[in-house]
Amino acid sequence: MDAYIICATPRTGSTLLCDLLASTKVAGCPDSYFMTDLDPVWVERWGFPGRSARDTPGHAASHLEAAKKVGRGQTGVFGLRLMRRDLDGLSALIGQVFPDLPSDRARLEAAFGRVLYIHLSRVDKLGQAVSLVKAEQTGLWHVAPDGTELERLAPPKEPAYDFDRIARKVAELEGHDSAWRTWFDEQGIEPLPVAYERLSADPSATLGRILGALGLPQPAPDALRPGVAKLADATTHEWMRRYHADSASTG
Repeated sequence: MDAYIICATPRTGSTLLCDLLASTKVAGCPDSYFMTDLDPVWVERWGFPGRSARDTPGHAASHLEAAKKVGRGQTGVFGLRLMRRDLDGLSALIGQVFPDLPSDRARLEAAFGRVLYIHLSRVDKLGQAVSLVKAEQTGLWHVAPDGTELERLAPPKEPAYDFDRIARKVAELEGHDSAWRTWFDEQGIEPLPVAYERLSADPSATLGRILGALGLPQPAPDALRPGVAKLADATTHEWMRRYHADSASTG
């Protein structure tokens, strides 16, 4: 394989998986290189072209080449994390460089070569929705195993239980996952399924499956040190309990 795309939705462990794959030193440096609202700080850090040239074939080609360079790192494999909401934008961008191709899959493989598609999903959609709402409310998205904050997008704020907001997120996340499955069927893709629950319980085994599918060597078990930790806490479990109770009372 020349590349892999982690086809994900928010709060499925994609940051953990990207970190694990990058730590192997053989599987590229996967990240969200084609986010619709990519932070200007990352645009500059990754050496992507500025916004002034956006929507031109030259900009698209430059963005693709810069992303492939960063996403390969010092390896021969390009890694990409892609949320469902960003798929159409990426396909359109590639279409400027490789016009007249018949499908999303044809465009992606023209840009990146032989691609392994990884469908990263979470069985527990309520847990996923609660995690997403908490992150949006508190501003804290990721912490290191020692508790150090790794990614904060807003000043600290206490979370507040909100049944309607959680319900909307459950429906939204189910819709995004369904959209991925529909897309795989339409494109004739048989993805490698990876469940958040298995990834978080046994990251080494999950990583081994992916590396095997890519035809890459397995890392030594003692070399794996996940760089992020779970954020689930007593508040998470209390919200889930309340949500189930509220659902039962209104159903």
